[in-house]
Amino acid sequence: MSAIRTQRHVAERRYFPRFSSRSVKMPVCVKFSATTTTRLHLHKALPTRHPTHLVTSPDLVPMSDSNSSCVDGAYAEIVVLRHGETEWNADGRIQGHLDVELNEAGRQQAASVADRLSKEPKLSAVYSSDLKRALVTAETIAATCGGLEVIIDQDLRERNLGDLQGLVFREAAKLNPKAHKAFLSHRTDQDIPGGGESRDQLYQRCTSSLQRIGRKHKGERVVVVSHGGVLRALYKRACPDGKPMGKVLNTSVNIFHVSDEEWTIKSWGDISHLEQTGYLKSGFGGDKTSG
Repeated sequence: MSAIRTQRHVAERRYFPRFSSRSVKMPVCVKFSATTTTRLHLHKALPTRHPTHLVTSPDLVPMSDSNSSCVDGAYAEIVVLRHGETEWNADGRIQGHLDVELNEAGRQQAASVADRLSKEPKLSAVYSSDLKRALVTAETIAATCGGLEVIIDQDLRERNLGDLQGLVFREAAKLNPKAHKAFLSHRTDQDIPGGGESRDQLYQRCTSSLQRIGRKHKGERVVVVSHGGVLRALYKRACPDGKPMGKVLNTSVNIFHVSDEEWTIKSWGDISHLEQTGYLKSGFGGDKTSG
């Protein structure tokens, strides 16, 4: 049965920032405020989603200021996105390496970000994790942005979460306390029982992947579609002493400048393209306590 979405707009709560044309070398942690969106089903209340508008630091350069012809040949401009929403995101179920497809909201989000990117400076390439939720998002972008071929890189996969995969997160402590404790450990070398990875292993493979992409595409603008855990690791590489990044929302746009010597973040967490589609408020799968 079709879902009905209602939106309540409160004009006085909307905020439209002024931007500076200055580039920045460090990201600023941003928080998103928005009015409430509710999706209702005849018999089942669906997760709360919010309509959105861009809320960011005045010092961050907006995406519309980017120009591919002005990308410095010393670095690559890499637009890194989290995949669109899945039903498991909405249910709070841990995905990891399990191959879960986009739900209808996720497909709409993919179409929205693809339309946005098609109106911005030309892309040279689109890369993706091989998991369907990322790959379908990437294929939607590639088809909309000039019919590019998606380049698959398994090193862009989400963290392998071992025995936690497939569990609803709120039940994980009871169903598998050992794996749950390992997941919450502050030790970066702590792996997850059942073949899961440590945060160090995730960091090594995904930062190596982005560095390879950066070397190959100096002076170009490319898109990478990946996962919440990967984006958290990439943020740490670019900004090791930075403020906590908050939730990585579905199809959020994050722009990295990657050179041989350093990584910088040009903008972070931009979801202005989801004005009509909305987003999952919980950000499940893109926060530090889920996967």
